[in-house]
Amino acid sequence: PLKDLEQIIEILNLCAEKMNEQEAFTEPLCELIKLCGLPFQKKKSSDEVSYSMAVSKSIAQLGYLMRVPSSQVRIQICKCVVSFYNMELPRKLLSGYQPTSANYKIQMAELGGLAETLVLSLALVENKLIEKLWVLKALQHLSSSGVNCRLMMKAQAASRLCLYLNGVDSSGQLLFRSSEILWNLLENTSKEEVVNQLSSLECVHALKEVFVDLLMHGFRLYDRQLRNDLLVIATLLAENPAAPMIESGFTELLIALATFTEVKIPNPLVKGLKLTYSYEDFELKKLLFNVIGVLSKDPCSVQLFLFLFVLTLQLLSESDVMPALLYYVKPNQKPGFHDWSAAQYEELQLHAIAILASVAPLLIDKYLSCQANTLLLVFLEWCIGQDPFFGQGNSFHGTGGRGNKLAQMRYSLRVLRSVVSLYDDAVNLNLCDQGAISQLLDILKYAANKTKEKEDAILLEIQADILFLLSVLCENDHHRKELFSYEGVDILIPFIQADPEKLYSGLGHNHLIFSALDCLWSCVIGCYIGEDYFLEKQGISLLLDLLALKQKNLYNVILGILVEFCDNPKTTSHISSWRGEKDQTAASLLIQLWREEELELGVKRDQYGRIVDMKRPIASSFQKQQEVIPMPASCPSFAIMEVSENIRAKLYSLLCKLGFENLPGLSTKDFVTLAIIQHYIDFKVGEVCSEMCAELKEEFKPIASDDEALKVISEISENTGRMVAALQTEVLESQHHQEIQEEEKTCAKIQAIHTQREMVNKSWESFLTRTSNYEALK
Repeated sequence: PLKDLEQIIEILNLCAEKMNEQEAFTEPLCELIKLCGLPFQKKKSSDEVSYSMAVSKSIAQLGYLMRVPSSQVRIQICKCVVSFYNMELPRKLLSGYQPTSANYKIQMAELGGLAETLVLSLALVENKLIEKLWVLKALQHLSSSGVNCRLMMKAQAASRLCLYLNGVDSSGQLLFRSSEILWNLLENTSKEEVVNQLSSLECVHALKEVFVDLLMHGFRLYDRQLRNDLLVIATLLAENPAAPMIESGFTELLIALATFTEVKIPNPLVKGLKLTYSYEDFELKKLLFNVIGVLSKDPCSVQLFLFLFVLTLQLLSESDVMPALLYYVKPNQKPGFHDWSAAQYEELQLHAIAILASVAPLLIDKYLSCQANTLLLVFLEWCIGQDPFFGQGNSFHGTGGRGNKLAQMRYSLRVLRSVVSLYDDAVNLNLCDQGAISQLLDILKYAANKTKEKEDAILLEIQADILFLLSVLCENDHHRKELFSYEGVDILIPFIQADPEKLYSGLGHNHLIFSALDCLWSCVIGCYIGEDYFLEKQGISLLLDLLALKQKNLYNVILGILVEFCDNPKTTSHISSWRGEKDQTAASLLIQLWREEELELGVKRDQYGRIVDMKRPIASSFQKQQEVIPMPASCPSFAIMEVSENIRAKLYSLLCKLGFENLPGLSTKDFVTLAIIQHYIDFKVGEVCSEMCAELKEEFKPIASDDEALKVISEISENTGRMVAALQTEVLESQHHQEIQEEEKTCAKIQAIHTQREMVNKSWESFLTRTSNYEALK
């Protein structure tokens, strides 16, 4: 009964004290501990809650009894804890009692903190294998709960258990139970906290030794599975830059293991090792590739960690990682009898190429010396070739690659993207010398044709990556732009004719249109052949059509391209001749975009669009909220930074190219806005001068002549504002006067019509009178 438990524990404690004097108390003590393993019974349903504090403290006392220096007692306590998880209903109940709920003891053990106490008791059974195994068995059961795992972590369970991994035990239970508890801790608590506890040199050494032992001498299926589990834990440690993986030699070993089957160079670290083609060894191979990917990640800017990262890169460079990964950059061969299956080989291939994308930028000299660009270009040629190949597409990296070579193409392009992103002249020159531009255009055309058959996120990603590669390769190189020109422009045109409904479909059209515009900017602008051909293909009209869709995120890049294109004298006529919906002109569209931008920026205007603030006519609400902060000359002020943060400067530049006179299709409202745009530079200069004056007065007191000069500067800007406001008023008055004149003309026309009608009516009446009245007729 629950009500008797507290007294039972009291007797237990008394027996434990007496044991120090007489060993005869051992047997009764064990018998009493057995009682705690039997089902508890309650009288009322509320007893479980009423006695919860007493029961949790009683169960906690079981853990404290581990201090008793008796193997028999300690084993019995562990058996008792294990029995909590194998609870059977009592065969016979006391009269008036009923059993507690099945999980009651487990919950009370959590409440009493039994798991933490048992972890601490491991120190007492350090050199006693049987007792240690029983404690681990109890902890194995307890670690199935998140609450217990957190309690165990408080007692440094992860580091304590890791040190037992390579303990002497012929049965293998020590390794099995310790690794099982470690896995439970990783799953049920903070992974970072577990890794931090395992990141001591002793723990990493223990993990390495047991891993090597299982690798070299573990022939059973269970040994291989356990070896792979330990490798996952080692991978988590490798992600922590503070873990002494290099110092322990574990990093060097893992790198050697990852490459020894592909590169047949003897390495003493893996001497005598043979891998089979079993599923477990296949998993091992993938995990080792994954470790390479983890090791190639830059940890952070902490100096010590950067030094360790440099050492890791040195190990990767000195080993055969690059040739080993490049081994898979080749057309899929039909696997032999004693080889990986087709699906396994494809999975390894894709995984290796994915890791290559992380490693290649870090080992660029090794990458070039292995002629990786050549291998990748040949491989991409195979990807668009007609050779029969049926991809399995049954892995993470193989997504979308069933029955085709798209997965191989996707990851190969990622490798090229990662190395080209370095903007390394040697890499880019090497690619271009091998005809990469022409080949990439062929692949782009192939992918675009595939997209017409069926739209797919992977195909869109492939196209975006190729456009990025072409952008980087052709940027700032006139000859490469000429190689791109005709064929490239023909391919780019359909990308710019975007369907607005697809832009936010989630497949990647938005990313694709940005990549296409970037490619246009980098590969066409600056090359007259390409520019002229783009103009012939009505490319400017397509850009203005895209601008008219009012996709805000595209404004900056489209306007930037149009401004750059205006350096070509043929461009302005194309812009002027464009007509949008309701016969809207390009000038009208640009002025409309200016008004929308100012509305969003919170620039003050009256109901007719006129200037309100004469001192700061184009300042946004955010600018006006900023206080004067004296800054060094090298730091841009708010007025300067604001230029790059919105599209007004680009709109002004475009309208400058078109000219502010004789712009077709403008309304009065447009002319009012145009007066502001025309003086944008004057207002911006005024803003900068105003900031300079405020900064000077903040730190110095100007002398009389300087103060006068500053006043004159601020008055010039203010006078410009008044002049523009007056011009706007004049435009509005002129419009109003014109409207009145048109109204008067209309009234006169209506009056003339009425007069004419009266004359017709009088003539008709006269005619009637003459026909009916003889005297009138005479």
